[in-house]
Amino acid sequence: MKVFTTRKIPQAGIDLLEAEGITVTQWQESRELTQEELIAYSKEADGLLLSGRRKVDTAFLEACSHLKVISLFSVGYDNVDIKAATKFKIPIGHTPDVLSKATAETAFLLMIATARKAFYHHKRIAKGDWDFFEPTVGLGQDLQGKTLGILGLGNIGFEMAKYCKGAYGMDVIYHNRGNNEQAEKELGTKKVSFEELLAQSDVLSVHANLTDELKGIFNAEAFGKMKPNAIFVNTARGGVHDEDDLKQALESGTIWGAGLDVTNPEPMDKNNALLDMPNVSVLPHIGSATKETRDAMAVLAAKNLIAGLKGEKLPACVNPEVYG
Repeated sequence: MKVFTTRKIPQAGIDLLEAEGITVTQWQESRELTQEELIAYSKEADGLLLSGRRKVDTAFLEACSHLKVISLFSVGYDNVDIKAATKFKIPIGHTPDVLSKATAETAFLLMIATARKAFYHHKRIAKGDWDFFEPTVGLGQDLQGKTLGILGLGNIGFEMAKYCKGAYGMDVIYHNRGNNEQAEKELGTKKVSFEELLAQSDVLSVHANLTDELKGIFNAEAFGKMKPNAIFVNTARGGVHDEDDLKQALESGTIWGAGLDVTNPEPMDKNNALLDMPNVSVLPHIGSATKETRDAMAVLAAKNLIAGLKGEKLPACVNPEVYG
């Protein structure tokens, strides 16, 4: 069996694959493959490990319908046409749970950095602008006792809620399709409507998968319903927010600040105005970027590949209906 990976992945995953006698070919260049290149390499493989922004659409799946499995090096799967993959009987694997803590830590970092304007003050030092103390200039805000609102209280959101509850005694509200009974029992979280989430949150942190329903849901109308002291944090997918509307909301004081690990579009242009705002913190999508987490992702992605190549059910399958 042969596997093609669109990125060089941690050796922990490669070792698992090679122990099963699987031949692994890894894309070596520091650029995204073209669609034509991806199809060409995939045609020579039995399984595909996909990382990056390349789309897996109907055209790709029609050209590579022979694939026994596609394993994603991510939790999110909005770059894959799941219905089409299921139609072609290709199971899609992903890496939930193993990156929950690391991603929640990134959200927590962005919340604190934004509240204290940390990135802005670091830039002041780099510019040589640390010379005169002004007691009323460049102030942040306290987080103690504030209300954290979470859109998408799954595993990552639950970790974020624990951090905020433990460190700052924050009240936690959330909006989900279903109830998170564990969070309600252990943390005293309260489920609210989306309108209530907007109106009541001092910090609003997004941890939901990007679905058609959620694309651009944080737009001018949504920001207009938030508190003027609110901090918007997004470590999920950039498509959840409208970036032009976010800029306007920040410039007008409609909301107070934003912490982003994901942007819309991605990657962000180096001249984007958000990068120069004192009340904004931006990171280059590093939510899972710890050695331990990336190793765990590689292992789970490899296990998904191995199962798929053997005709067995994937440990973490996005489209289990493919087996029905």
